[in-house]
Amino acid sequence: MKICDLCEEQSKKTRNGKPHEYLSKVDEARIFKGDNPRGFEEQDFQCLTCQAKFTRSTDKNDLAWTLWQG
Repeated sequence: MKICDLCEEQSKKTRNGKPHEYLSKVDEARIFKGDNPRGFEEQDFQCLTCQAKFTRSTDKNDLAWTLWQG
């Protein structure tokens, strides 16, 4: 399935990029605790228009927005 233009732009957003208007949270945020300040958070989103799925991560070693395809 082809992703919408908003999701295409979303996949290129940086760490401070907010979710576009049709992305909704799928579940609760997953909080990974580590030695301070190394804890981070992940949150799953799904587009209400094209059904694309994203994971947003605050981990500095991970992509900010990961688009899951498959």
